[in-house]
Amino acid sequence: MKTYPTENIRNVVLVGHGGSGKTSLAEALLYRSGATTRMGKVTEGNTVTDFDEEEIRKGISVSTALAPIEWEGTKINILDTPGYADFVGEMRAAMRVADLAVFVVSGVDGVEVQTQVAWNYAEELSLPRMIFINKLDRENSSFRRTLEQLRDLFGKGCAPIALPLGREHDFSGIISVIDAEAYSYDDKGHRSTVPVPDERRARLEEVRTDLLDSVAETDDELLERYLEGGEITREEIIRQLHQGIDDATVFPVLVGAATRLIGVDRLAEVIVSAGPSPLDRPAVEGVDGGTRQPKPDEPLCALIFKTMSDPYVGRVSFFRVYSGTMRGDTTVHNATQQTDERVGHLFTMRGKTQDPVEEVPAGDIGAVAKLAHAATGDTLCDKAASIVLPGITSPEPLLPKAIAPKTKGDEDKLMIGLQKLIEEDPSLVLERNDETHQLILWGMGDAHLDVALARLKHKSGVEVEEVPFKVPYRTTLRGKGEGLGRHVKQSGGHGQYGIANIRAEPLPRGEGFVFEDKIFGGAIPNQFIPSVEKGIRAAMEQGGGTGYPMIDVKVELYDGKYHSVDSSDFAFQMAGSLALKDVMDKAGVTLLEPIWTLEVLVPESFTGDIMGDLQKRRGIPEGIDTVGGGRQIIRAKVPFAEITTYATDLRSMTGGQGTFSWSFSHYQEVPHDLAQKILEARKQEEARA
Repeated sequence: MKTYPTENIRNVVLVGHGGSGKTSLAEALLYRSGATTRMGKVTEGNTVTDFDEEEIRKGISVSTALAPIEWEGTKINILDTPGYADFVGEMRAAMRVADLAVFVVSGVDGVEVQTQVAWNYAEELSLPRMIFINKLDRENSSFRRTLEQLRDLFGKGCAPIALPLGREHDFSGIISVIDAEAYSYDDKGHRSTVPVPDERRARLEEVRTDLLDSVAETDDELLERYLEGGEITREEIIRQLHQGIDDATVFPVLVGAATRLIGVDRLAEVIVSAGPSPLDRPAVEGVDGGTRQPKPDEPLCALIFKTMSDPYVGRVSFFRVYSGTMRGDTTVHNATQQTDERVGHLFTMRGKTQDPVEEVPAGDIGAVAKLAHAATGDTLCDKAASIVLPGITSPEPLLPKAIAPKTKGDEDKLMIGLQKLIEEDPSLVLERNDETHQLILWGMGDAHLDVALARLKHKSGVEVEEVPFKVPYRTTLRGKGEGLGRHVKQSGGHGQYGIANIRAEPLPRGEGFVFEDKIFGGAIPNQFIPSVEKGIRAAMEQGGGTGYPMIDVKVELYDGKYHSVDSSDFAFQMAGSLALKDVMDKAGVTLLEPIWTLEVLVPESFTGDIMGDLQKRRGIPEGIDTVGGGRQIIRAKVPFAEITTYATDLRSMTGGQGTFSWSFSHYQEVPHDLAQKILEARKQEEARA
């Protein structure tokens, strides 16, 4: 593919709820632009942008794919993103490097949850937006109903610049509001001008008048001429539309049916004529406040927004150039990691197909293989003009899955494979829990983790099994007590001698461990006092045989005995450990569980159901706050054991409309009956082991 000047580049991300037709729209744009010679179908697993084995198997997009096309002398970099909540990290990363978001909305299903999620993120980024109402050829589709919903949710800035010609199965074309003309489409996506039906003229005039009013109000000279009965030209409409899109105050609404190639060319034309180029966007700003203008002759500045593992060329880094020009066979500076990177051959990707390029100028998107150190979110730049851009922030993973290799001896292979997965998908987090001795993979949901583990098997040849997730319980003393630890052994020759007397009691939650030396008269020499403490700490880590670490305990060492020959560091460690176990036997042990603060954001209609569900989970509600858009935040303290699958459960309860965040709060006592069951289960598990 040839190199395009920055003003002739459009970086467009397709976003919307799963099933709205984003991949089909990308496929239609590829076909109509001449980039491909056939239209692939999602149902047949042969589309350009859904090439991953898991995407073909599931019939959905699970990662962002790049698909550049050429239209009217302009390069459009299409970023096709997943539409399901589990893969929101991919969508967010692609939106970071786009200059325009095209929201694909089903004319049948209307605005769904992930469309709203993407819209909110676009607002955070001040990202220009367009809307493409798709699937208007389907039964029960409605342009009017969908437009009303868009305006209710996103405001009057949603301005239709096209109307449908025909309804449902009779949908055959579009009516251009700008040109006041109707177009009918053949099965190759080519349009021909047809008369505007009489029954649609009134509606066309109404919508066109609204559009002209909006355009006129943006410019005093235009408004004066318009009020005096003068005409506003097509070029003036496009110019003002372009300005409104750039300012994220106008969101043009187009219509079509991607699988029938209706309205697809019109979308491409509007992207080219009115969509922002990189030159229309604000200068990018580094974390230290420095800026870079989107000019090819500026110092190089590029952001890696995606990493992909290719079976033939290895690790591929996708980058957006914000300033300067990236050239192949050069050395660039990785400002994030403070290392240099050798850049080999550059290329762009169309799905999984590489298209070599000599250079990638400011504003364009490219790819390079086998960078030595680079990871997603890193900044590549000129060393003499270093700058670090804000990284790619991944959403917090909320679903844990404890895993183990199916085959013994695959531990190292498993860790290498998981590390490669995390390089590709930073929204996965790997945790090795030293308390429960489990390997835990955190993801956004069941589908996200299923795809990750399927890729692990396919790419790294490692199969894993899911094991029961262990909650990191704690223990503490039930009451005060005294204990004797006596480690005395004579075996002929050098023996072992250490005796320690302690008092112990529970402390308030969060106080930790307090050790006090109350020895008088040298009952235990000073050099062995730390040994006793070390033994007590070791016993606490083991939970005195419960398997759950002990916390919030105060211990006083008040007496003991030693032997001038046989006493040793080890003997007094054992004495300290045995003394604490003696106290535990006498005073008893209380099981503690981690309590987390949960904040659940849901539409008001779900508040009652969520409150009832949290109470079933032994949660303690702490308050409800009303926020914008008819939503409420429910705050509660909930045992972690009851919410390990909450990411899946909440999505099921709210149809995907609920989100939550959480953080550790404190430990508290487990109800007695439940504690007995947990401790008994732990004993049986250790017996089996």
